[in-house]
Amino acid sequence: MGKIIAVANQKGGVGKTTTTVNLGSCIATLGMKVLLIDIDPQSNCTSGMGLNPRQLPYSSYDVLINGRDISNSIHKTMIDTLDILPGSVDLAGAEIELVSQMSRETRLKNAIAKIKGEYDYIFIDCPPSLGLITLNALTAADTILVPIQCEYYAMEGLSQLLNSIKLARETLNPNLQIEGVVLTMYDSRTNLSSQVSEEISRHFSEKLFRTVIPRNVRLSESPSFGLPITLYDPGCSGAKAYHSLANEFLSNNKS
Repeated sequence: MGKIIAVANQKGGVGKTTTTVNLGSCIATLGMKVLLIDIDPQSNCTSGMGLNPRQLPYSSYDVLINGRDISNSIHKTMIDTLDILPGSVDLAGAEIELVSQMSRETRLKNAIAKIKGEYDYIFIDCPPSLGLITLNALTAADTILVPIQCEYYAMEGLSQLLNSIKLARETLNPNLQIEGVVLTMYDSRTNLSSQVSEEISRHFSEKLFRTVIPRNVRLSESPSFGLPITLYDPGCSGAKAYHSLANEFLSNNKS
């Protein structure tokens, strides 16, 4: 059965989508069957994989709100073993629509259950908020992966995220665990990156990935070409870092 990982942090601009796209792509190139689920209204995960969310007939919105069969909404990507359930701008209104839905916190979990066995890993790209959409992801997930950028406000709001994880465990998903924390946008030239790294290491010593994702221009460019970094520039430092993270992730998940 596939392992479900929610990639979440309520703070925006920390590298959630970059990590979802590139970690998922790297794991897929290593022979695993991977599904990306885009539940962010910005749909950057979808466009980052070369799909135009405005031109797709169905999305995660239809699965969450309209109860559409998830297997009929999944798209292939340019990587053979990597599929995606695309996002949609319609998700912007889904928070309000979910309020009146039956079993509103478990709709994503129930949908994924139908196709979970077809994949080794399922990564959910969450929006930068802790509303009902993200709560659906935390309810569906086995673990949560938290990207944190190496900048001044890195720890801002992290306690709120941890409280949300605690709440999800207590009320909806008692088995939810922290997969790990990954440091992103690391700049070895600055003392700030080192200081943030040290502080986060003190808080998450056992859950902090050894691999650090550097600040890298090619990583920033690749989404505009609709390509994961493994296809856009496989030799750049960003691609090498995500390959290293993929290997570390798989090593941690050996049964």
